[in-house]
Amino acid sequence: MVCLIDRPSSWRLGVLLGFILLMMLPWVRLPAKSAAPAESRTVVAAKGMAVSVSPTGTQVGVEILRKGGNAVDAAIAMAFAMAVTYPAAGNIGGGGFMLIYPGNGRDPVVIDYRETAPQLATREMFVKDDNPYSHRVSGTPGTVRGMELAHKRFGKLPWKELVMPAVRLAEEGFTLNEALAKSLNAVVAEGNAEFKRYFGKNHGIEPWQAGDRWVQKDLGKSLRSIAENGAEAFYNGPIADLLEAEMKRGGGLIRKNDLAAYQAKERKPIVGTYRGYTIYAPPPPSAGGICLVEMLNILENFDLKQYGPNSAETIHLFAETMKRAYCDRARYLGDADFVEIPAFLTSKEYAKKQAATISRTQATPSEKLAPELKIASEGESTTHFSVVDGNGMAVANTYTLEHSYGSRVVVRGAGFLLNNEMLDFNRKPGVTDRKGNIGTEANTIAPGKRMLSSQTPTIVTKDGKLVLVTGSPGGRTITNTVLRVVTNVIDHGMDIQSAVDAPRIHHQWFPDELRFEAASLEKQTTQHLRALGHKVFAARQGDAHSIWVDPKTGNYHGVADQRIDGKAEGF
Repeated sequence: MVCLIDRPSSWRLGVLLGFILLMMLPWVRLPAKSAAPAESRTVVAAKGMAVSVSPTGTQVGVEILRKGGNAVDAAIAMAFAMAVTYPAAGNIGGGGFMLIYPGNGRDPVVIDYRETAPQLATREMFVKDDNPYSHRVSGTPGTVRGMELAHKRFGKLPWKELVMPAVRLAEEGFTLNEALAKSLNAVVAEGNAEFKRYFGKNHGIEPWQAGDRWVQKDLGKSLRSIAENGAEAFYNGPIADLLEAEMKRGGGLIRKNDLAAYQAKERKPIVGTYRGYTIYAPPPPSAGGICLVEMLNILENFDLKQYGPNSAETIHLFAETMKRAYCDRARYLGDADFVEIPAFLTSKEYAKKQAATISRTQATPSEKLAPELKIASEGESTTHFSVVDGNGMAVANTYTLEHSYGSRVVVRGAGFLLNNEMLDFNRKPGVTDRKGNIGTEANTIAPGKRMLSSQTPTIVTKDGKLVLVTGSPGGRTITNTVLRVVTNVIDHGMDIQSAVDAPRIHHQWFPDELRFEAASLEKQTTQHLRALGHKVFAARQGDAHSIWVDPKTGNYHGVADQRIDGKAEGF
């Protein structure tokens, strides 16, 4: 049976005829459209590489590498710098995951610095009010503790030396490029008076222009305190006092005892294999690692290479695979310190059973996979950056404020934005509906619990050697963006720029929609997908700043994804 949405009868007839034709003929395998631009943006270097959405952040990371710092040092410096230069997602008031590949035969580790629910949080606190821009939606920030733990475990240069570039950028200012000026102007127009005062030019009266210099004195003061006194300044010092005062002023929940109790955690990554490659990604409370490995395991049962990356059959197989993994995400995943996560989700045997349920001739309606569950939306303003040093140590770091510019709440006197990550919990326990609300138990609110995330910083190796460092922002699209980059490299042999530039696919189970960067999708392919029962929509997706290692020369090939902005730089 073909699943059709409500369209005019002529449209339905066309789709039906297309479906009949499709059944009479073998799969039409369209050649992949090359997404690579005429001029290469790939940067090649032998001693180190950094790639991020912020050109200034990238420069800070490379400068640390040049001074003899390792990849973790560079990542820490970039994270703090981007709290200044990319405030939509760079932060000290949010959280994330850092995947570290130490090299030299040492096992990779994940630094989990995801935010936690404050002690005053309650299970049903958002049932009647889930305004995304308020003090109540902020979780206890983890970024500064996360950077501290990474430094203690792997850092080489002194802590202060890593934070001071951010201090100087805030205190002395930096020059806005066009992308950041437009971003600031758009969000300032929607902000409250305090937000306009801090992020607007002349309190929001004038628009920012590319070339303007932006100075952030309050943030500079906070960063200087962190540089000189370590993470304690944030969690037990003067910054904690300012944060608690802001919470009380606006009816928020975070208190100094939440900050004092917060811990970043070192965890073992999720590990999988795919066609001879080893995949490392973060464990829960990130859903990214489990979903990525589950999807790769399912796809391993199909010969993707013969169909090409953008054929109707390949896209159909990806969509069906994504549906199944995201359905499992809703069923099972949450903070593993609070709920038990089934081990079978990443097994080859389970994936083989899942693959066997995929029809080549018809899309599976999402309802049939688990009619009792539906899935909610997630914010998309996250950012990812990748770093590799001259000794082969690599870092994939993804961190976020949740929505663009988080809760839009500035901590007065401290100059930084707070997240709105509490919205990533299942906010209405027991309530699931076709609109996308989900109330399953695994990801409900509890004090001290970490909300489920889609962040998927990923490292790929082969025969013990580094191959790929990647990741992306994009809410629930994150894992699917990473999936496409990985398979573009492994299955289709794309160079790293083509793999990053290539069109992306997203299906998150509910709503039952296949989203594709359709500007490069052949009309005939779209028709075939609709004939199979897919509801196809156009959407931009992801921002995957990536590094590939040439197995012949050992050189690093870095490319910045241009869907937003960015820069790759090496030496």
